[in-house]
Amino acid sequence: MKTALRKSPIPKTHAFVVQKLKQPIFDPNWHFHPEYQLFMVLKGKGTRFIGDHVEQFQEGDITFTGPNLPHLWKSDMDHPNQKIKAEGIVVYFDHDFISAPLLHKEEYIRLRQLFKKSLRGFKVVGATVKSLRKKIADLPTLEGFDSVLGLLQILNILAKTEDLNLLASSGYTNTLREGDTERMNRVYAHVMKHFKRKLPITEMAQLTNMTPTSFSRYFKTHANKTFSEFVSEIRIGHACKLLIDKKMNPSQACYQSGFRTLSNFNRQFKIATSITPSAYKQRYRMN
Repeated sequence: MKTALRKSPIPKTHAFVVQKLKQPIFDPNWHFHPEYQLFMVLKGKGTRFIGDHVEQFQEGDITFTGPNLPHLWKSDMDHPNQKIKAEGIVVYFDHDFISAPLLHKEEYIRLRQLFKKSLRGFKVVGATVKSLRKKIADLPTLEGFDSVLGLLQILNILAKTEDLNLLASSGYTNTLREGDTERMNRVYAHVMKHFKRKLPITEMAQLTNMTPTSFSRYFKTHANKTFSEFVSEIRIGHACKLLIDKKMNPSQACYQSGFRTLSNFNRQFKIATSITPSAYKQRYRMN
């Protein structure tokens, strides 16, 4: 897999770049870049990785990531020949979109705080999602200074709201180099393809040309969690999808997600979501 450290260089003639994506799947490559990124999913679902955070994404999700925070959106592919339609709107802007002298004025304190939060990445939730969706959807249609004003309005809403869920943990730091992104891509792709079966460390070590001990240390350093914790998160995310989308019961979701025992599934599910699989399914029905 190719790495993509600069997916969307911003021309020197522009203050920012906004793109409307329409493709079979979102780019599944683990990557990072120096721009801030605002992204809204218009169509599609799958698994989102931001820093050390793993979560399912769906239509309507809005996220914001800061400079050099690794991320990827991996679209669901339930069938080998399935043609996924993934659509979204992505906005890139540099750290100097608002000049440093201006950003340090008193009137910009909330915006400074917003940019600081973006270093961990965040997802927009609650009522703020509804107020932002149309503004983001309209952004590609604006031109000239109207487009700049449109983006500033969006940033102002984000700066003033509390409807933000931080994603990467407070202790997460990006320790990846360009060569590491390719290696981590291989790991993530392999896990997403085979998480329903047992994935021994020896297999992953062979995949990355490392010893088992070296791989365990490498993964913990770059992912901020153990490999077994990561696999468990992927399985829990898949189980959540099965409980809701496929309307499976907890026992079915357990074994279809790669867990070997129902007791371990229930324990890991509660650690990840703070509730039991049955309560999770019931809560979704009530919403």
